[in-house]
Amino acid sequence: MAYGDDPAQFVDRYPGSGAGTVVLLHGGFWRARVGLDHIAPVAADLHARGHAIVNVEYRRVGQAPWPATLDDVEAALRLVGEPAVLVGHSAGGHLAAWVASRVPAAGVVSLAGVLTLADGAREGIGNGAVRDLVGGLPDEVPERYAAADPAALLPLGVPLRAVHARDDDRVPFRVSEHYVAAARAAGDDAALVEVPGDHFTLVDPHHLTWPTVYGQITDLLA
Repeated sequence: MAYGDDPAQFVDRYPGSGAGTVVLLHGGFWRARVGLDHIAPVAADLHARGHAIVNVEYRRVGQAPWPATLDDVEAALRLVGEPAVLVGHSAGGHLAAWVASRVPAAGVVSLAGVLTLADGAREGIGNGAVRDLVGGLPDEVPERYAAADPAALLPLGVPLRAVHARDDDRVPFRVSEHYVAAARAAGDDAALVEVPGDHFTLVDPHHLTWPTVYGQITDLLA
């Protein structure tokens, strides 16, 4: 289903059988080389369990100027028409937490998400991926970080589960630690869920981590 005229402005929808709706937001450090097919195995697993799935594609860095990525995700979520659990991996974790401040959501499951955008920019996560997305560092475009950083938008007012592996070598575990601490201090229902594995095992339905990930989703749907 298209939500705009650009080839990247579409969602893949999978009808469900009553187990609740899950929206998926893929990672790839907001760059064009990674698309929604990266998280398609998760979509297939959840759909087999009876969930309605909305797998979101969006314009990424190099495909459209700031803030097209954010605008696209918000536009796509408005197609859903009901509060869903938003599941985002890596950059998608950032987008899931951000868009939950803009549209109704039942909860957010961040899988190694870049939840503290300004910190990610300063640390050079993804070889400067945050800077490339936002168009500068926090001291250069502070107003953009104020609008786009989930940590700057607290309290979120939506339950959030930050699932992260301590051995993640792409998005440091401390990113989720810092966000959850700040969210809880702001009064949010937020929890850090440490799991074994690495950055990519979180979106592998065949990995031993998957039952824990799925448990977070079903808990929020309940």
